[in-house]
Amino acid sequence: MKKQINNLVITITFISTLGCLVGCVKQEREKSRQEKIVASSSIKEDKEGIKQKQLAYIKEHKQEIVDFVKTQSPKVESVQINWDETEWGVGGNGTPQGGDEMILIFGGFNQNPESSWRVDVVVEDGKINLKTMSLGQYLRMGGRIFE
Repeated sequence: MKKQINNLVITITFISTLGCLVGCVKQEREKSRQEKIVASSSIKEDKEGIKQKQLAYIKEHKQEIVDFVKTQSPKVESVQINWDETEWGVGGNGTPQGGDEMILIFGGFNQNPESSWRVDVVVEDGKINLKTMSLGQYLRMGGRIFE
C-alpha cells in the first residue's frame, strides 16, 4: 500500500510539473507573439513617421518640383500637385532586385482636371535627393501626351 501511495504521489507530482511546463511554454509563446505584434506596429509607425517627414520635406521644396514640370513644355503656365496621391515605391531598373527607393509625386497643370504628370525622386539611405528628380510620366492631357 505504501508503495502504491508513493507511486501515486510521484505520478501526481510529475503530471503537475508537466502541466506547469506546458502552461509556462504557452505563456512564453503568447508573450513572444505579443512582443512581435508590438514591434511590428512600432515599425509601421516608424515607417509612417519617416514618410510624413519626407512628405514635409518635399512640400518645403514644392517650387523646385513646379519649376521642373514647367520646363517640360513652354505651354505649361501653372502646376498643381496632388499631395494626397504621393506614393512610395521601388523604381524598376530591369534587374530582378529592382532599383532605388523612390517617391512618386503626381499632379496636373494649367488648372485642367484632365491634365496629369508624375515626377519621381530617388530616396538614398532615407534621404531625398532632389537632384535625381525625373519625369516618371509624360505630361498628359486627356490621356494623350501633351505637346
